[in-house]
Amino acid sequence: MGFYDLTAVLVTLAAFFSYVNYRSIRLPTTIGLMAMSLAMSLGLLLLGGTGLLPIEDQVAHLLGRMNFHDTLMHGMLSFLLFAGAQHVNFSDLLSRKWIISLLATGGVVVSTVLVGGLTWLTLHFFGLDLPLIYCLLFGALISPTDPIAVLGIMKKAGAPKDLETTMAGESLFNDGMGVVVFLAMLSVLHEGGAPDMKEIGKLLVVEAGGGLLFGTALGYLCYQMLKRVDKYQVEVLITLATVVGGYRLAELIHVSAPLAIVAAGLLVGNHGRHFGMSPLTRRHLDSFWELIDEVLNAVLFVLIGLEVLILPHDMRYIAATLVMIPLVLLARYLSVAAGVKALQARLHFRRGTIRILTWGGLRGGISVALALSLPAGSERNALVTITYGIMAFSILVQGLTIGRMVSRFVGEVNDEQEDIEDDNSGEPLEAH
Repeated sequence: MGFYDLTAVLVTLAAFFSYVNYRSIRLPTTIGLMAMSLAMSLGLLLLGGTGLLPIEDQVAHLLGRMNFHDTLMHGMLSFLLFAGAQHVNFSDLLSRKWIISLLATGGVVVSTVLVGGLTWLTLHFFGLDLPLIYCLLFGALISPTDPIAVLGIMKKAGAPKDLETTMAGESLFNDGMGVVVFLAMLSVLHEGGAPDMKEIGKLLVVEAGGGLLFGTALGYLCYQMLKRVDKYQVEVLITLATVVGGYRLAELIHVSAPLAIVAAGLLVGNHGRHFGMSPLTRRHLDSFWELIDEVLNAVLFVLIGLEVLILPHDMRYIAATLVMIPLVLLARYLSVAAGVKALQARLHFRRGTIRILTWGGLRGGISVALALSLPAGSERNALVTITYGIMAFSILVQGLTIGRMVSRFVGEVNDEQEDIEDDNSGEPLEAH
């Protein structure tokens, strides 16, 4: 079976699971699709183990023909980031720029170091003595959040705008920052020397800063072209070329392609939308990118659910995963708390912000894709399994419970506002 056959299988499964989820299960789309795909994968493994339906090897072989890392990092990611960035209000983003910047940069670095150290200790306890550089690589790939599902849940639960903006902005930028940190660590691994923090810092500045500058220029060029055309078919094609061509060009000039697409998407989705498009174009452009976003997310989460068929089955890896799940959450909590506390004197945070940002920081396909890009070997097998387990927990458990937490948070916010009206003491609200 070739690439087209695999694509046909994935799209068909995504459509069927979406139908079943919409008609019967009623979970958030991405969560429902992944849950059903994971259940099907586990079912195939069990049936294959009993000899009743020995087709898991054929399915695993089929999935093995697709390079998950290339499919996501050099294919889907550019479209998903652009679609997400288009719908973030730039004015809202600027109002939370300090906390978003701190969480997407310092927060990622702090989480990388904390997770790396905790991973080294945990794996050493289970007799899996991975070099520290691999543990830091795991910290870098697991630190970025990818709340594709949780943002929809937060909107449905009526989360305050400032909290929703903080989570959306952080997820857009820390994806790119996490990839940059991961690639910096990976270069150290390939060179075989000790980490040179000065060189790593220089690479981070060049990759991240260069990506943002290139993306801004790319978005401005796209805006100028959109302003001179009044035919929505051509304008949709221009945005499509901006994403595909811009992402590849950023890779060729060695700047952060994810950050470049985020910057371009923000500029086109805000300045370009208001000054370069007619109402008809805005409607068609929104419909096009919303459809792209929905279809790719559906296929991506089906693919993630099926990936369990090709994971190495080692009980030590599974035991380590169960221990690492709360430790990764702890590292997330500490990195978020550090950022919030550092800015609490100059920026207003509602009570419960740290908890919601921690629990709502879901891990997604980017983490799995980065893990699969590691050099083949026992280290890669261990980290891929742990990454998958943490990602599955975050999507299925955190994703299904964050709505309840946000609803309770909204109730607390309303109670606070009533208290403030009754007693306007002017004291700041706690962010715990």
